[in-house]
Amino acid sequence: MRDPRLTAIEARAQENAFVAQCSLEGLRHRLPLLWPVSDDVPPSPKVSYRSHYVYRGWEVLEDPVNWEHFTDFDLLLRLIDFSPLRDVLAQRLGWTSAKGHVPFDPVSIFLLIGWRIVNGWSRSELLKKIHDPRYADYAYIFGFEDGVFPTEGGLRYWLTALGRHSQNGDSVTVPVNEDRLVEIALEYLNDLIAQSVALFLDTGFITPEAWQEALICPDGMIHDAASRLNCGCVSDTCYQPTSSDDPRPCPAKEKGLRGCACDTVDCASICRRATPRDPQARFIRYRGSNQPRSEDEDGDANGGKPRYGYASLPLLLADPTRRFHIVLADHFSAANARQEVPFAAQLLQLSSLYPTLHVKDVVGDAAFGYACVLRVVREDLNARRVIDLRAHQTDRDKASWPLRGYDDKGRPLCAFGYPFTSNGFDFDKRRHKWFCGRTCQNDCKPVVPIQDLPLHPSECPHLHTDTDHGQVLNVGLSFDNDGSCRLVRDVAVGSPTWKRLYHRARNASESRNATCQRWDLKRLPVYGEPRSKAFVFLADVWTNLSTLVRLFREATAATGV
Repeated sequence: MRDPRLTAIEARAQENAFVAQCSLEGLRHRLPLLWPVSDDVPPSPKVSYRSHYVYRGWEVLEDPVNWEHFTDFDLLLRLIDFSPLRDVLAQRLGWTSAKGHVPFDPVSIFLLIGWRIVNGWSRSELLKKIHDPRYADYAYIFGFEDGVFPTEGGLRYWLTALGRHSQNGDSVTVPVNEDRLVEIALEYLNDLIAQSVALFLDTGFITPEAWQEALICPDGMIHDAASRLNCGCVSDTCYQPTSSDDPRPCPAKEKGLRGCACDTVDCASICRRATPRDPQARFIRYRGSNQPRSEDEDGDANGGKPRYGYASLPLLLADPTRRFHIVLADHFSAANARQEVPFAAQLLQLSSLYPTLHVKDVVGDAAFGYACVLRVVREDLNARRVIDLRAHQTDRDKASWPLRGYDDKGRPLCAFGYPFTSNGFDFDKRRHKWFCGRTCQNDCKPVVPIQDLPLHPSECPHLHTDTDHGQVLNVGLSFDNDGSCRLVRDVAVGSPTWKRLYHRARNASESRNATCQRWDLKRLPVYGEPRSKAFVFLADVWTNLSTLVRLFREATAATGV
């Protein structure tokens, strides 16, 4: 059993399998690690490039002196051969012909942008450094030659192309309810994330238990747009042309705010208070909780911190044994977009991205406590729903609890108002077992006293059954009495198991949040939804790679190198 007093680094250093598999000595026979690519990726149509990435070898890692001054990024450049990524990036950039301008090698740009991401530099800082002779070794490894480097416009174009070609019309269907289906577009930039995850699997960095009994958790994050907020009511209509015959509606005025008359030349094509370089960015008030603050409030975000921009929704996988996490997939949208349907769509895509992954628990906050998510977790993943409870005004009416059969925490109640006790989750039959244990006969008071009924009922038919469990209740997708699944959970809320799983998910989310702060990704450094999306997905890839090389360094240090 793991010593709780040990830090994550100390615990990993004492794990023999981790040190043996993930150190330089353990990986020596596999070096360099080749970027994993599926066989169906077509070759790049381009026959020549203005730069050319070539893997430069890993032998410098044999010298312990180099480990002292190599950064994690330096180690990655020696540890992984990124050459196979060329064809993948060419496809994602939308290249279909050898005609046209001669581009830079996409691997060179990928590494250049990665260098920028992990150091938190602006685009101008990046180009200044790559032109500096002091960093000629990086230019050489990236594949740039003869002082020929991309311009600021070239990098903007590259990110724009990557973001615009992230979708190709394919989608996944999410059943929101019995009468409504929603199509969510597939993000093919998730293929890059999946390939970075394959490096963990192929080299044994992830424990088999973490992959076969996976704990998945979403980590929604608001990213402020590069454009500054001018109006919190901006909507699609603000970007439509206006005229005296067909005036543009003002969402701000419709809410009783000052708004904009849009009667000047400056507002002819786009409202002057909109953000033309970030037309998909939206305003939201974020206060870090989606639960009501008092009985008189309905749980909206009024009074929260004003944010204007976009939202990312990565799926994280936590390895509880080695105490780290990786990003499995991501979704990108406007900051005010609902997240439960995209989250359900991501869960449905897991089987195609990771055919060998078996999910045991899906942990999330109350923002994902909707039927579309709860159904997918149970019906499609056969996993336990460990998602925080989404409050509703009907939960305040205690008198209705015995009628509907459960309290405000999803714990079943008998007809006399006494609570059931959890007896675990049956994975084969996909149901949560509960039993009453005849608590009514043990001097316990009911959760909801029922008028005109004795505290110790004698007419209950389950008082005289053959077992000691009394009434046994199996809860599957929903409660039987009202057919609702809103409060159905497969781990008892507030139990030690619930708290342990929630703690693991929170640690993973806080770790990613710290990485985004360190890399200055709270405010995006690029304009426009396509570039912003591409930048966030690339940051997810480099988050995984940074975790991989950090573990590689720790395992090697544990061997005495």
